[in-house]
Amino acid sequence: MIEYNKFQKSLKHLEVMYEHYKVMDDSLPDWLKEAVPESIIQRFETCFDSMWKVLKRYLSEEMGLAEIPNSPKPLLRIANENNLLDTDIKIWFYYLQLRNSTSHDYNGEKAKKALQSMDDYITDAIQLYEKISGATWH
Repeated sequence: MIEYNKFQKSLKHLEVMYEHYKVMDDSLPDWLKEAVPESIIQRFETCFDSMWKVLKRYLSEEMGLAEIPNSPKPLLRIANENNLLDTDIKIWFYYLQLRNSTSHDYNGEKAKKALQSMDDYITDAIQLYEKISGATWH
């Protein structure tokens, strides 16, 4: 049986923190204006990692596919070939690129690009969660 809890929890934490980020204003202290985006990046990394790992188990256990790769890019290709991704595979590769590029760069240009993509990533990750878990989000 596949446990979706870690993926669900990490996605929920990302979604909640991103909602806070979208309503932040200049009246907040500088430390908070820095901490919230950093938290979003870290939560994105955690969510993406838990997403592809649960996707790997889904492809193996639920779809019965043999020889599932142990890295996200080929795994995303297989998920796409099996109609699990509603968004173009290039978008998912872009999310992977963002995830890999944000490690240890929470304030630079890479982080800004990741933050600009969070609405889309959260939407796509929710769609994937619903599709593979069979559960409705929220």
